[in-house]
Amino acid sequence: MSSTHGARARARIEVTAAIKEEARRQLAHEGAAKLSLRAVARELGMASSALYRYFPNRDDLLTALIIDAYDSIGEAAETARDATAGAGPIESWTAVCEGLRGWALEHPHEYALIYGSPVPGYTAPATTVPPASRGAMVAIGILRDAHQGLGLARPVLSDELKPEAVRMAADLAPDLPPEVVATMLAVWAQLFGLIGFEVFGQFNRVVEDRDTFFRHAVGQLAHAVGLVYPQRGPARGPAGPGGRPS
Repeated sequence: MSSTHGARARARIEVTAAIKEEARRQLAHEGAAKLSLRAVARELGMASSALYRYFPNRDDLLTALIIDAYDSIGEAAETARDATAGAGPIESWTAVCEGLRGWALEHPHEYALIYGSPVPGYTAPATTVPPASRGAMVAIGILRDAHQGLGLARPVLSDELKPEAVRMAADLAPDLPPEVVATMLAVWAQLFGLIGFEVFGQFNRVVEDRDTFFRHAVGQLAHAVGLVYPQRGPARGPAGPGGRPS
C-alpha cells in the first residue's frame, strides 16, 4: 500500500470513529429513534453528502453502533472470564455476570440500544448476530467446562418442553445436555432483565445495596443452570430429595 493510500485509510478510520462518537452522543441526548445523519454531519462540520460516503443511511450507522456495543459488552465478558482462569465455574460465572453489569452501568445508552426498546423502522441485519453472541458463548463455555470437568446438575424440564430443548441444544451447544441449554437461555434472559432493571431505574427506592443483591441473584441463576452441585465425572440427573443429583 502506498503512503497516499495509507494516509487515506487512516483518515477514513478517524472520520468513521468521529461519526460514531457523535452518534453515541446523540443516543445519550435524543435516543436511538431520533438519530439523524444530518444532525451528526452538522455537529461535525461536515456536509451531509460527505457523511453519506461513510454511512449511506441511518440504519447503516445504527448497525455499526450496535455491532460496536455488542463487541464491547462481549469483550467485557471475555475479560472477566479470563481474569478467573483456574477458578471454579461458579466463580467464573459470577465474574462474567458482574462484568456484564459493570459494562451496562458504564454504558447505559449503548446498553439501551442493544437491550432496550426496538428502534422503530429498524431491522438488525445478520451481521449483528456474531457480536451479539459473544457474551452468551462465554457463559456456554463456562457450562461446557463444568460439564466436562466436575459435572453439572441437570435442571428438570417438563415433558412438553423436552423436544424444544433438544432442538435448541442441537443448534447452540450439542455437547451440553438439552436441559442445561434450555435453562441457560431462560437464565440468560433473566440476567439481562436484572441488569436492565438497574440500568433503567426500576430498582430506585427499592434495592439499596445493589452489589450484594446482584451477587445473590446471579448465584441463584448459577444454581438454576446446574452449577450448584459440582460432581466428578459426567453430568448427573436432577437433584433428588436429599439435595444431591440423582
